Amino acid sequence: MADEEDQLFTVEDYEKRAREILPYVYLLYYSYGRERGWCLKESTEAFSRSRPFSSSQGSDFNEISSSQEMVDEIPSSPVRCLTRSRLFLSSVLSAAAAEALMVLSVVSSTTIADVSAAAPGGLRWMQTYLFNDRLLTQHVVREAERAGFKALVITVDSPVPGIDSKVRAALNKETASFAFPMSNFEADIPSSRAAKAEGDTRYVQYLHQMQYNDSATWEDIRWIKSITNLPIVCKGIVSADSAREAADAGVDGILVSAHGGRQSDGAPAPIDALAEVVDAVRGRGIEVYMDGGIRTGTDVFKALGRGARAVFVGRPILWGLACQGSKGVSNILEILRSELDNALANSGCTSPDCIPSDMVVHESYFHRNPPKSKM
Repeated sequence: MADEEDQLFTVEDYEKRAREILPYVYLLYYSYGRERGWCLKESTEAFSRSRPFSSSQGSDFNEISSSQEMVDEIPSSPVRCLTRSRLFLSSVLSAAAAEALMVLSVVSSTTIADVSAAAPGGLRWMQTYLFNDRLLTQHVVREAERAGFKALVITVDSPVPGIDSKVRAALNKETASFAFPMSNFEADIPSSRAAKAEGDTRYVQYLHQMQYNDSATWEDIRWIKSITNLPIVCKGIVSADSAREAADAGVDGILVSAHGGRQSDGAPAPIDALAEVVDAVRGRGIEVYMDGGIRTGTDVFKALGRGARAVFVGRPILWGLACQGSKGVSNILEILRSELDNALANSGCTSPDCIPSDMVVHESYFHRNPPKSKM
């Protein structure tokens, strides 16, 4: 094992190793992409179409820094952590140690309070949905407030289930003997009490009934704004129109995301949608972030160059967990940070804030018709 761990130098190395050791059910769930998996594939491959200029003139490489400030002036790296893994407490501790921000999924198997207690100094945002029962949404908001979370991340791109029936059947068969409690749904509200009384002790059916709210509107975002002072980040935006609607609803941030390619196979790659979203809310005081397909520090650089304030990573964190536990999470974050610093240096930028807005361009820029020769 030691020799194998010595070969883990890149995020791709971790992915290959994780695919070898993960049980089938976990690999199926975490590597799943909707229908043909085009969006999932494009989310990574689209980065190859963005090209950074390289110009190191006039830079002081001793001053290179990948730190930034975020919503609520939270200082840390522009690389963030997203996870819903059953082993995510290792991610919590690793993210805290690396001063990276972690977004906790509401469907995690550990409570909001326990996550806060595990790393009281960690930087945390809380992800949730616009549940069918507003009392459940309010319960999650209040728990996040009590636990010291700094922002709410509201997922808005899941009005219906995103897993195909064939994959769902396989997952149901494989997980029949597992018990993954969804502790954050144990709310002292009528719908939660009724679910438990009916024998749904893991809240699996209850989650399904609550999560997929096809009647949710921007008024639900305005309602959340009315019940909390926490900043609200809207996750799942991939178009200018939706970005403007989110801004009109009063959000503080937008996370450009295609749900990891798991929700709609027709969604664009986030890196392709990013600039459009940034332009749509420019000047409105809204920070824009991105997730989807980040595999290298150069990918991070490209996203920052296209206007993202920061990026989030999900699957790479899980690969780190699978290979080396908390050490693997720390290594993944360090790999991305180190590669980002290298990309900054090669491009003549001393920090993410110094990346010129025109430095990252589409590859078509380099395929323009050259000027005619005078000879």
